[in-house]
Amino acid sequence: MASTLPTSLSPPPVPMELHVSNRQKLLNSIRQHLSDASRPHHGFVLLQGGEEKSRYCTDHLELFRQECYFAYLLPADYAVWMGEIKPVSYFQERYMVSMVNYTDEIAQVLVDQYKGSGKPLLFLLHGVNTDSNNFSKPAEFEGIEKFETDLTTLHPILTECRVCKSDLELALIQFANDISSEAHVEVMRKTKAGMKEYQLKSMFLYHTYMYGGCRHCSYTCICATGENSSVLHYGHAAAPNDRILEDGDMALLDMGAEYSFYGSDITCSFPPGINWVDMHKLAEKIILESLKKGNILVGNIDDMMVERVGAIFMPHGLGHLLGIDTHDPGGYPKGVERPKEPGLKSLRTARQLQEGMVITVEPGCYFIDALLAPAMENACTSKFFNHETIDKFKNFGVRIESDVLVTANGSKNMRKFLEKHGRSKLSWQGHHGHSTKPLANT
Repeated sequence: MASTLPTSLSPPPVPMELHVSNRQKLLNSIRQHLSDASRPHHGFVLLQGGEEKSRYCTDHLELFRQECYFAYLLPADYAVWMGEIKPVSYFQERYMVSMVNYTDEIAQVLVDQYKGSGKPLLFLLHGVNTDSNNFSKPAEFEGIEKFETDLTTLHPILTECRVCKSDLELALIQFANDISSEAHVEVMRKTKAGMKEYQLKSMFLYHTYMYGGCRHCSYTCICATGENSSVLHYGHAAAPNDRILEDGDMALLDMGAEYSFYGSDITCSFPPGINWVDMHKLAEKIILESLKKGNILVGNIDDMMVERVGAIFMPHGLGHLLGIDTHDPGGYPKGVERPKEPGLKSLRTARQLQEGMVITVEPGCYFIDALLAPAMENACTSKFFNHETIDKFKNFGVRIESDVLVTANGSKNMRKFLEKHGRSKLSWQGHHGHSTKPLANT
């Protein structure tokens, strides 16, 4: 059946000035840091791009995606250029840089460009990602031992540069949100009982690539129906979106496209200066109040908050920074400690919100037996549960997720298309004449 949704979107041009300004932002930040530390302003920032990888022992090359810090500064999206061999002048003009050299010339070029005394200083990227606990890999090249290297300065500065987005970056994030929102509406309109979960995913991928030129998703698509909706990271290799959607099922669809490295994971509002931990607690409190109204919980809400009952129903954090990475870095800079309480320890940031940040807002409510069972037996928390009612909701979950730009005066919801057209799901349900309904599209 032909789509009834007109596609008014087209992939926007990606101005190279975006990455020129990113590079200048980094240089200004490093110079300021060196001045504050009374260090000389000399040295080279050296990052190494990603590498194509083959599938295990075969000669099949996996789809390449550039390393994120490198892409922030220089958006080269192919590891190996096929077809006509381009001269270095082509890349110099394309990426708006002053010099282009081959990788086997690195040592000599750096020596030739160095104007100081002693060994040239190289600022290398080395630091931990606070979401994955993995370390970025410093650049390597033959002859690097001839240089002095600094492994501590670059990472926190470059990470902080990525936290607040420029207008050019926001335009790409907005398009990723627009095309993803449009795709979600298409999925809602076409979904019906009897479909496999992966068919919902395929409709999303088709729409974002066909109409948006989005070759990559920001993360592994989650198309969870029925009892799968209570699995937080459903859709991985061990749970490959393959359940059949049954009449009456709920569907939790977590999918976001990426455009020119900048991603979507979808949006809501709050003013700058608010602590993100307080926002998480507010979401928990609203969930607890709703569960009490539904006769699932009983007792005093404040007492439930003290005993962290909200974390039983929302074990993940309220949201995360979004940009080139789905979980963009910078959530825990130096001086910002990760909370240790249940639920709050899952927050991917606890810092104050600042103008220019893009952050996801994704409250959810899940009935996960592995969390409910011990809580209902615990002397401190069992009194809050209506044991007769709660069994009806086992293995069920919902989540609503949006992407929000923090502005000087409040916020901007970047999921505007889905907010405008999402109500069409009501007519969609009536048109197909069954009760299956997508509960959250993110």
